[in-house]
Amino acid sequence: MQLQLISFVLIILHCMDYTGGQQHSSSRHRQHKQISGVSSGCQQGGCLTCSDYNGCLSCKPRFFMHLERIGMKQIGVCMTSCPPGFYGTRSPERNTCTKCRSECDSCFNKNFCTRCRAGFYLHLGKCQEYCPEGMGRSDTQRECVSKCPAECESCVNGETCTRCRPGLYQFSGRCHHVCPEDYEPNDKLMECIAQVHCEVGEWSEWSPCSRSGRTCGFKRGQETRTRLVIKYPSPFGNPCPEISEIKDCLVKRRKCPGGRRKNDRRERRNRNNRKDKENPEVRRERKKERERERERDTGEREDSDNRNKTEHRHRRGHDIDPVSPDDGLVQ
Repeated sequence: MQLQLISFVLIILHCMDYTGGQQHSSSRHRQHKQISGVSSGCQQGGCLTCSDYNGCLSCKPRFFMHLERIGMKQIGVCMTSCPPGFYGTRSPERNTCTKCRSECDSCFNKNFCTRCRAGFYLHLGKCQEYCPEGMGRSDTQRECVSKCPAECESCVNGETCTRCRPGLYQFSGRCHHVCPEDYEPNDKLMECIAQVHCEVGEWSEWSPCSRSGRTCGFKRGQETRTRLVIKYPSPFGNPCPEISEIKDCLVKRRKCPGGRRKNDRRERRNRNNRKDKENPEVRRERKKERERERERDTGEREDSDNRNKTEHRHRRGHDIDPVSPDDGLVQ
């Protein structure tokens, strides 16, 4: 208590010396020398006078005196601006940092808070536990804000929603049951997003006239052309048009290299092979059918050979003259 009283006396003496001019300089130095530990050559940049025990006792012009509590004692510190929870006051004698009201986290002056402590909400510079009628409390901002419209679940103010109630879609700060024109609902984001319509490229040239994959051995065939999809549509966008077209065509018939019959057999065999690969049962049945056909062909060939042999024997019998009974008698 005695040290605090001594510090206060020193500050008063310094102020009197600062305002009194050069005529009181010798008196000021005499007072400083009466108290042990007081120095005018302080290490801290903002200090004008200081004490080994109490820190800064006075500050240079434009600096604020701030008392920091360390345990049971207070240390004077000179600062260019006051720390959070304090506001600065200036006077001809000294500049000091004054603590804000208890409900304020930071303030501009004694009667104007700029941020509130937890559990209080800022409204017109005041921190209060309850907001005025028609306003709601924002725990993140610790402020009183305009109540959200009925369709909003959260909002920035009375006109801008940040999240809508279930079943509604947010768009430009408003909540909609049905999205505006050229927009469609996104059930994952619960927002209205711009519709995307299909876009396709230019048609390709018509292909050569063909039939069953061949370009010869026919008179009537077909030509085709295609185009690519440049942009696929969104669920509610305009769908894509046809991307391929087919038209009939006529050509002068010409023979295929290797003969038509050979090509037809190859095409039929390929078609049967494709069918066989698709269905194992059909493949097995087709194999049995081929074996039966070979057996029938073999039997028919054997019967034909037997008939040919019989006919040949008959022809040989007719060619030999029959022997008369009388030819063996001697007259």
